[in-house]
Amino acid sequence: MEKITINLNPAIPALPKLQDKTKINVRYALISPYVSVHIYWDKRISEVVYEVEEPILDDNERKLLNTLEKNLGEMVNINVIIQTTPEAMIEYIDKTSRLLIEELDLKVTDESYKRIFYYLFRDFVGMNKIEPLTKDYFIEDIECNGLNTPIYIVHRIYRNMKTNIRYTSIEELTSFVEKIAQRAGKYISYASPLLDGSLPDGSRVNATYTADISSRGPTFTIRKFTKIPWTPIQLLEKKTVCPEMLAYFWILLEYKSNILIAGGTASGKTTLLNAIAFFIPPEARVVSIEDTRELNLPRENWLPSVARTSLGQRGIGEVSLFSLLKSSFRQNPDYVIVGEVRGKEAYVLFQGMASGHSSLSTMHADSVNTLVKRLETPPIELSPTLLNILDCVAIMTHTMEGSQEGRKLREVVEIVNVTDDGIALTNTPLSWNPRENVFYYKKDSKVFEKIAKRYGLSVEDLNKEFERRAKLLNEMKKRGIFDFNHTQLIVNQYHKNPEAVMESFGLKY
Repeated sequence: MEKITINLNPAIPALPKLQDKTKINVRYALISPYVSVHIYWDKRISEVVYEVEEPILDDNERKLLNTLEKNLGEMVNINVIIQTTPEAMIEYIDKTSRLLIEELDLKVTDESYKRIFYYLFRDFVGMNKIEPLTKDYFIEDIECNGLNTPIYIVHRIYRNMKTNIRYTSIEELTSFVEKIAQRAGKYISYASPLLDGSLPDGSRVNATYTADISSRGPTFTIRKFTKIPWTPIQLLEKKTVCPEMLAYFWILLEYKSNILIAGGTASGKTTLLNAIAFFIPPEARVVSIEDTRELNLPRENWLPSVARTSLGQRGIGEVSLFSLLKSSFRQNPDYVIVGEVRGKEAYVLFQGMASGHSSLSTMHADSVNTLVKRLETPPIELSPTLLNILDCVAIMTHTMEGSQEGRKLREVVEIVNVTDDGIALTNTPLSWNPRENVFYYKKDSKVFEKIAKRYGLSVEDLNKEFERRAKLLNEMKKRGIFDFNHTQLIVNQYHKNPEAVMESFGLKY
């Protein structure tokens, strides 16, 4: 028999962005050479659909697959093989399957074996039915709403679509949710039917286990994250931000300011947080704290921490965001990044800001007033005067440009003063006008004034530096410098020798 090869990372295609959804008709590989996807306008239901195309097995091949799966299940130690490389996993399953075929004297042609092997790999090593979805670069979310309903996905280009994948057996769906929990290193059962965790590839997963929690039976939602985070220049290319916004954050982070990123669910808060972390000075020590691992910072001097839920009913073994954050201030950080603040950890974060640790975090809120109210009321209950240590709030939002969904940094709001009765006086130097789809900047930054006083600088010099950095970022976008490492190299070099970097781009310093 021929050697089995599976390409789990086929080339990422350039997909057309079509205003007219009825014209959408694309096909690309997900797991080459076995699986592709067909995205097209389905006239019958007047929707764009996502159809996974897997190898078709005849009745005899299905019987052979069942036989091999049953015997493999008794022989294979999945916990061992999923910790190795994909190539090693493929080779292991292949060798074991061929051994079984020989021992059981099964009659299988080369072509049949190749088709059968895909399902063996998918179900033993991969994520069963949804394995093709996890391999699609363009998918952001995978959503299963229970039994006998299509799995839905959120696509980077074509947004919400239903797939041709569904679970029709309660045993199969329950078993898969147990598998997700196992991969996330968590425990799920009738006694503890809710799951929140991270898969080995960094994807965030939430699941429910029983029909009394969700009426359609077990459910799961997987939020995929790119292995390599988006760079600031990619956000420029996507028109999520403008060069002035990035230059502003670059200045603020250099001078250890405190930034909160607010917005609704999936509005791009963590993506922006990851992108602006590129501007943290290269020698600085960064400590990050999250309840689910999402951050991926391009630096060596970085200590990432993740909270841990309790191992039993009594809270034994729990490591909370609150305790991690308290501990982090003993680790001599220059910058503290908290993935998201929701509760009492916000108090520790703001105390850290007040003691001189530059801090960045995200929070669910759609405006500065909402954010201030959330921080002042239970369960956080911050003193209004403590909020004055916060320098600015970046508000992320969902947008619609024609039929295309997108994300924008709607405004950057500086906190000038929060009065004793909780009223925030603010200044908005940067904003996006949705009607004109244009970014605006006014040369009146209160944070620049604060930095100038703190470091003995002039506001005029800061504004000049701000303009230089905005020009450099714009030039990087024009030249298509999107690579993760190349972007970080330029930012780090600018930190050490700005004149040389500007000159290399043909810009005046």
